[in-house]
Amino acid sequence: MTFAVVYSRALVGVAAPLVRVEVYLASGLPQFSLVGLPDTEVRESRERVRAALANCGFRFPQRRITVNLAPADLPKQSSRFDLPIAIGILAASDQLPTSDLGTHEFVGELALSGELRSVRGALPMAMAAGGQQHRFVLPAASAPEGTLAGGAHIIPAVHLKDVCHHLSGGHRLEPLPAVTPVMPEYPDMAEVYGQRQARRALEIAAAGGHHVLMLGPPGSGKSMLATRFPGICPAMSDEEALISAAILSADGENLCLEHWRRRPFRHPHHSATLVAMTGGGLHSRPGEITLAHGGTLHLDEMAEFDRPVLEALREPMETGVISISRASRKTTYPARFQLIAAMNPCPCGYRGHPSGRCHCSPQQVQRYLRRISGPLLDRIDLVVEVPALDSRELHPGVAAESSARMRRRVEAAAARQQRRQGQPNARLEGSALEEALGLDAESRRFLGEAAQRFALSARAIHRVMRVARTVADLDGTGRVALPALAEALNYRERLKDFW
Repeated sequence: MTFAVVYSRALVGVAAPLVRVEVYLASGLPQFSLVGLPDTEVRESRERVRAALANCGFRFPQRRITVNLAPADLPKQSSRFDLPIAIGILAASDQLPTSDLGTHEFVGELALSGELRSVRGALPMAMAAGGQQHRFVLPAASAPEGTLAGGAHIIPAVHLKDVCHHLSGGHRLEPLPAVTPVMPEYPDMAEVYGQRQARRALEIAAAGGHHVLMLGPPGSGKSMLATRFPGICPAMSDEEALISAAILSADGENLCLEHWRRRPFRHPHHSATLVAMTGGGLHSRPGEITLAHGGTLHLDEMAEFDRPVLEALREPMETGVISISRASRKTTYPARFQLIAAMNPCPCGYRGHPSGRCHCSPQQVQRYLRRISGPLLDRIDLVVEVPALDSRELHPGVAAESSARMRRRVEAAAARQQRRQGQPNARLEGSALEEALGLDAESRRFLGEAAQRFALSARAIHRVMRVARTVADLDGTGRVALPALAEALNYRERLKDFW
């Protein structure tokens, strides 16, 4: 036999398209040609495969070898094609049977000794292979991650010889069982003293999927509140957890298998670049907003971020996706995150502090606040003040409410939303939003007067309506009444300082 086909997977964002590794042995002077848009890592596989086959006792064909990675218009990256190329050469040279090749897919980097090394993106590739009902052979170091895909048959291998024995019918490799998830633990809200209004705002945000901006001096508890926010959010669904884990896998981050259902919490430094935040680079890797998908993007000291970095958040906050266009291709990543931002009320941070230590002029304060653009502020649902704590609040007689109690109310409100419209309130639009609110004539008149008084845009009005719906869900009421609208409007009243 002079021709063999082996199946593998590429990685484009969090998608893993099928790749046919076609190997053809022809007469002529010994030569090894690799075609099909391989990058440098893939082209270097020729030497790794040659050495691995020799060190495993196999014969490297002294013929004209052509390896085609199809489809040819799909760029191929990474060393994951080492294993399928080696299997294809062995099959085409009659050193391996071909009977099982059509039901298997292979991914793995080869050491010169023939050992298999871990690869990036095992989970999204396993998810795609499971959809085709293929057995997926992975390096043993990456295989546990692949079992999160559920329906896939993940076969771990330590060495090239193990894979060859498996295909030859000698020692068959056994599939790995699925990983049993552990309930994730988060920092507890009970550790945060005071800040009743901020806790209420975060509870509303968790229940409806809203974005929050906290304003307050240093040391008032903004960061503590933000880091405890994931602990009051509803538990991740199977789909949310799987997509979140697949994103981390595609980025090559260390994925803790026991806590893979833990909601992401990303807190980039204010010096983060545009590419670090949105994604991109040479191989279009996901950025912070994609890594926060299904969880929280915490921007501490929001006003210190570069303006282009903040402006890049606007579209993903609305659509839940981000498209990265490069000269060679366009990659679309999910980016459905919740923004929990925090900033000081002035350059020195102490405007309104009881100590009176702030000496910032009104012009300095305005320049500082206007680092956040109007269009971005328009997309933030709740703006809440986090004032400095009184010394008596640091030693309360009664413990603060725990995350577990807050989460029970949040989950009950989220369940009402799922029964009513099948999605969080933050994503309601058009007629679905109007129907969910059920406003009477008095409430509509109140909302109209408030929109004129606060000069609210159409987007801002809709965000007020969504927050009011969440307030009503937390209170267990079916129709949105005046108190819910008034509370929702109160969370936008602080924005007047920005203009």
